[in-house]
Amino acid sequence: MAGETKTLGISGWIQAVAIGRRPRRTLVRLTVLITLAVCVFLLFSFVLMPVRINGPSMMPTYQNGEINFINRLAYMNHEPQRGDVVGVRFSGPHVMYVKRIVGLPGETISFTGGCVCIDGKVLDEPYLKFPSTDWESPPKHLGPAEYYVVGDNRSMPFEDHQKGATERRRIIGRIVLHGQS
Repeated sequence: MAGETKTLGISGWIQAVAIGRRPRRTLVRLTVLITLAVCVFLLFSFVLMPVRINGPSMMPTYQNGEINFINRLAYMNHEPQRGDVVGVRFSGPHVMYVKRIVGLPGETISFTGGCVCIDGKVLDEPYLKFPSTDWESPPKHLGPAEYYVVGDNRSMPFEDHQKGATERRRIIGRIVLHGQS
């Protein structure tokens, strides 16, 4: 009859509270939510590692306090390239530096007049906004599995930068989001 309402018994009321009036729809929603939660967990446990930029060494490309992600799978099919911004573990499991690769394995790197020189030739670095004129260092030959990394803010004194040759195994992955250009 029109206008009738259906009353729920105690067991019907408990079912409505626990899983809703449409159990199939609730089961589908629950399955989707659990699948999404597992995917997000796996993504952030094994693929993306969040990092907070701490300090001015990568300015203006990345700002102090900015949060970004390191893609741990970026170098599964190829080796790091010059110009890549990477996460590097210089020391300890919880100390991660964000740096730019400027020197590749087998190359000789030096700083002359503030410029990076690779095998005696000045490296073009269009990403630099704060170049230096006083960075100087003698040539260093990189080993077969070594990369040279340094920050983009070259206006900082040479001694204040965490930089240098690092082994390939210490490069965790490539930064996902690009900073300001």
